Amino acid sequence: MRELGANTEVPDTKKIMNAKAETIGTGKATDTGLLTLAALIIVAGVAAYYMLPTTIAPIVHTLCVVGAIIVACAVAWFTTPGRSVRGYLRETQFEMRKVVWPTREETVRTTLVVILVVVLLSVVLGLIDIFLKWAILDHLLKL
Repeated sequence: MRELGANTEVPDTKKIMNAKAETIGTGKATDTGLLTLAALIIVAGVAAYYMLPTTIAPIVHTLCVVGAIIVACAVAWFTTPGRSVRGYLRETQFEMRKVVWPTREETVRTTLVVILVVVLLSVVLGLIDIFLKWAILDHLLKL
């Protein structure tokens, strides 16, 4: 094992970790502008929903709002928060590959056990309810 002397340089792990955490963004002003634009697009879609005449099919009203939300999400996708959402989704997808899913047989067995426990507890609670009703209404209140 190597001993650390007075002249031994220790790597600064904080710098390495911070370098990994830093992301290159489009700029705070640009992000603010794009997110404001996305919000205005949604407001425009909702306004269009209410301002379109009632003679137009209701599906067109709904499509205005849905289309505005889709366009707003597309605009927001290119901001720093949008990039972090993409990174989160990528990491989530990677973690989902690691999941060991139960077999069909295990799932069926577990489901049957849950159903059995629910039925048994329902019967037990029903019997307790009947006993308490009998004890309180038929005996205690008639004293």
